[in-house]
Amino acid sequence: MRSDRLQTLRDKVSAPLRDRAWVEIDLAALTHNVRQLRHFLSPQTELMAVVKADAYGHGAITVAQTVCEAGASWLGVATIPEGIQLREAGIEAPILILGASNTPEQVQAIAHWNLQPTLCTPQQALVFSETLGIENRSLSVHVKLDTGMSRLGTIWQQAAEFVQLVQRLPHLKIASIYSHLATADSPDPTVMRQQHERFEEAIAFIEATGIKGPKLHLANSAAALTDRSLHYDMVRVGLATYGLYPAPHLKAINLKPVMQVKARITQVKDIASGTGVSYGYQFIASENMRLAVVGIGYADGIPRNLSNKMQVLIRGQLVPQVGAITMDQLMLDVSAIPDLQTGEVVTLLGKQGEFQISADDWAATLGTISWEILCGFKHRLPRVAVGEALEISDQAASS
Repeated sequence: MRSDRLQTLRDKVSAPLRDRAWVEIDLAALTHNVRQLRHFLSPQTELMAVVKADAYGHGAITVAQTVCEAGASWLGVATIPEGIQLREAGIEAPILILGASNTPEQVQAIAHWNLQPTLCTPQQALVFSETLGIENRSLSVHVKLDTGMSRLGTIWQQAAEFVQLVQRLPHLKIASIYSHLATADSPDPTVMRQQHERFEEAIAFIEATGIKGPKLHLANSAAALTDRSLHYDMVRVGLATYGLYPAPHLKAINLKPVMQVKARITQVKDIASGTGVSYGYQFIASENMRLAVVGIGYADGIPRNLSNKMQVLIRGQLVPQVGAITMDQLMLDVSAIPDLQTGEVVTLLGKQGEFQISADDWAATLGTISWEILCGFKHRLPRVAVGEALEISDQAASS
């Protein structure tokens, strides 16, 4: 009875969001992934869940709340507004801004919202110290070293001088020193090992100056799953949090995909052999065909380049997409399901029966990466939470 009542409450809450198309976020899978990661890490290693880019398209606030409850002790974002969004939602976990901040206005916002910035250059450090001095405030900061990514960070050979400068500046307290790996997902570990050695050497230079104590972190998802010697005091995990592996050879733990993308059939029709489908007639029926129109398109984040190259799931069956994907709709060949009805649910990403379609599948077809697929789903697709954590909120709503 209780499970039936919870299901009824869940349906009432989410039904209006599922009229056309939506993204389902499985909070039970998210919790599972965090716990798997925590179990895999050394006991002293903290887990930073990277929730930038709206938690890779999964919904930053809901994801942040769930991962913190499941065992993540830090959150990582790319921008100040992303950090502010989490603070406004009442999230109190330490939040590291992974991107660079350079202006006094940015410093003031970071301090006001109790965020923690990344310092990449001496010029940044001076701006932070001077601005904080005017307000007589102090701030925990994180020093980034470039060990081979050639992106943000002071070059590793100058690590000791940079850290000494930050250490001397008033109003700044070094909370961690970190770097980022460029090829951790490659089967060839040569570059990753070189970066690891550079990081170790830089830390040795720093400690030789008498500076000890800041946290050290180097590993992203791929590195965290590759080698425990890369774990240090903390790991920064993005993709694995959401249940995908950075590469096929990095399946050290059991992860569950968190996201499913679903939509409803809006019309079913019969077309004759020789009939063209959608813009440009990229597909012409070679025989009489039953066609279904689905209310989702490239404006929702379905890549147009998947036209005539993708399959979806209906009633546990794989069904081909046909014709050019349009802004708001796409078409399917449903000849194999003659009794299909308007309103039935189509799974574009996710699992039905024995079949599963993943972001990796789309990425392989398009010659891109799964990160880009996940981050591509637009906000007009409602995020609907399902799973264990939703039951908790349902209980609260009914009490």
